[in-house]
Amino acid sequence: MRYIRLLLLVVAVVAISGIGLAKPATVHDFDKLTFAKRIIESYYLDSVDGDKLAEEAIIAMLKTLDPHSAYSNPEETKELLTPLEGNFSGIGIQFNMLNDTLVVIQTTSGGPSEKVGILPGDRILRADTTAISGVKRQRSEIIKTLRGPKGTRVDITVERRNVKEPIVFRITRDDIPVNSVDAAFMAAPGVGYLRLSRFSETSVEEVGDALKKLEKQGMKRLLFDLEDNGGGLLGAAVEIAEMFLDKNELITYTESPKLGTIPYVSRGKGRYVDLPVVVMVNQYSASASEILSGALQDHDRAVIVGRRTFGKGLVQRPFPFPDGSMIRLTISRYHTPSGRVIQKPYELGKAEDYAADIKTRYDHGEFYSADSISFPDSLKYTTLKRQRTVYGGGGIMPDKFVALDTTLYSDYYRDLMAKGVFNSFCLEYTTDHRKELLKKYGSEENFIKKFDVGAELIDAFVARGEKDGVPADDEGFKRSRDLIVAIIKGIIGRDLYDTSTYFRIVNPIVSTVYQAALEIITTPDIYDGYLE
Repeated sequence: MRYIRLLLLVVAVVAISGIGLAKPATVHDFDKLTFAKRIIESYYLDSVDGDKLAEEAIIAMLKTLDPHSAYSNPEETKELLTPLEGNFSGIGIQFNMLNDTLVVIQTTSGGPSEKVGILPGDRILRADTTAISGVKRQRSEIIKTLRGPKGTRVDITVERRNVKEPIVFRITRDDIPVNSVDAAFMAAPGVGYLRLSRFSETSVEEVGDALKKLEKQGMKRLLFDLEDNGGGLLGAAVEIAEMFLDKNELITYTESPKLGTIPYVSRGKGRYVDLPVVVMVNQYSASASEILSGALQDHDRAVIVGRRTFGKGLVQRPFPFPDGSMIRLTISRYHTPSGRVIQKPYELGKAEDYAADIKTRYDHGEFYSADSISFPDSLKYTTLKRQRTVYGGGGIMPDKFVALDTTLYSDYYRDLMAKGVFNSFCLEYTTDHRKELLKKYGSEENFIKKFDVGAELIDAFVARGEKDGVPADDEGFKRSRDLIVAIIKGIIGRDLYDTSTYFRIVNPIVSTVYQAALEIITTPDIYDGYLE
């Protein structure tokens, strides 16, 4: 009797789901997921959301796969793609939140806000009738409010220093570029420095323009900074690699049992094929960063300096759904030209262990000593021109290891950073003194040479820390003084000029990778020695 009831239930569900009984389903064409979903929708005691069920099922399935296959809902998909597209539509400002008030740091040159007269230091109170300041709104919510389709209008209400009444600006939204080149400047006579934060649709053009600008300033050698660059578009990495390689040189290839082998080869002789290059990487350099640095290392075109990279070498293909959601499914693996697998090892369905890998490497001492990293002979490879030894096993191992330097770090510095004291203090200071600072120092160069973070400014910073819940700590300040001073000056310089100013000030003091890379690139014998 129990068997008969079960059989009747199956027949009923099959009928509901539209599956005919004339032809029995085989193991191969039986859709268990759809079958289970319709059983739940038809017989579960409470009402259920069918779309939500399907979404949760997809998420659960992907969790059993590799750590990089993932599902994103429509909103997450849009946010995920924006940095890679290279632009979005909005009003064109950089801002920070100061005491729950939106303060404009910079306007995009030639952008909608600059055109109507928005100035750095302006406080945005409202966008149309939506309150922006004084309501403890999330930064992501504010960004959504300010962004919108190109050509749409928004009335921005601004509070400006020394102006009694709020000012209303009508702004027409337009395309706003999302820059991927954070900084480009001359680090030393003849030595250019270029920092790339991501590989987006505009990266190739941005890098090309930055290199030409540096050429005009006398660049004969290059520091290419990929630290903390989590990757992005494969095409951008391939085209940037082409700038430094000769014609028909392999950049990377992907391999998959189902899709076969797909090579990516340089199409012509690169403009900078003879330019000496040092590439800076660390444990957060991933994906496209590893493709670029691995290609230049394997072709003996650059010295790689820093720490072993993240090890993200799985290829994801997007599969969009009509509602705007998307599955990013891993379909193949990246290899460097010498055959190394970039992807670090992982176990299926153990995403938490994979996510904890950086901490595991830190605890193991990898960030402090190259000796903590051992490679079996099976992971030994040779570069393509000079037959230097390089290693696989996940990530790109640099030619010159640089240990993580914590000599300037203290709990006091950590707490100041965690509480956001640096940004809030520097933003307020720059807002209050912008005109006099620009009048006194004028150019970025003059500011870098002459601006001094003196005792009065330091005392005010420490007092601001106390106000924000970070008690003064003489010992901690003494340990971190050079770091604190460099960051204060760097942020003020960034807010007055641009992001290059920050790196020009901070790198020589704070970054041991930068210091080591600069020594190598400015000493031809040392540089050549690494490539022998």
